[in-house]
Amino acid sequence: MPQTPHIERHFTSSEFVRDVVIGMSDGLTVPFALAAGLSGAVNVTSIIVTAGLAEVAAGSIAMGLGGYLAARSDAEHYVAEKKREWHEVETVPEVELAEVSELFREYGLSHEAIAPILKAFEANPKGWVDFMMRYELGLEEPDPKRALNSAATIAGAYIVGGLIPLAPYMLLKNPSQALVGSVVVTLTALMIFGYVKGRFTGTKPVLSAAQTTLIGGLAASAAFLIAKMFS
Repeated sequence: MPQTPHIERHFTSSEFVRDVVIGMSDGLTVPFALAAGLSGAVNVTSIIVTAGLAEVAAGSIAMGLGGYLAARSDAEHYVAEKKREWHEVETVPEVELAEVSELFREYGLSHEAIAPILKAFEANPKGWVDFMMRYELGLEEPDPKRALNSAATIAGAYIVGGLIPLAPYMLLKNPSQALVGSVVVTLTALMIFGYVKGRFTGTKPVLSAAQTTLIGGLAASAAFLIAKMFS
């Protein structure tokens, strides 16, 4: 009797998607809040646009640098841990073998089943170290281009996101009309971005859209009210 093939569907959010989410979420929220806050304090769109563009430039550089340093830190951590594992395999192999045994015992394997695996690892130190890196420490070897790619992706996503709330101020001379336009386009963009982010990250898209829109709206509202209060 023919059987329906079993197809497993697992979601793994790529590093690129994570970087886009980081850059876009901050790019949409921070300049939006800044523009809304300035709208409550000044009545000149050119000032709001200038300040907004300055923030987008500074924010994209800061966020990109942060992504670069984080990726470099991950790479350096991986190298340091791999050197330590090699040292332990070479100097205290009995300790490392005991750790391997413990890992497999957690999955219910008996001593008899584990013994051939230990012998295989002793004959293949590289595979042994790679196994310990992945399954004991939970570390994957990073892409050597990861740092630069992460910096460029985060910075680019921040710029794209930051220009959305500023676009109405560039097109409309009236600050009040520009503020309304910015609220409409940015909240719409936040909703769409939140929905897409939910689809990519495996969470409920509607819930993700609502959360993203609510956070952006609260940030902009707080900035506007504070600026209005002290203006």
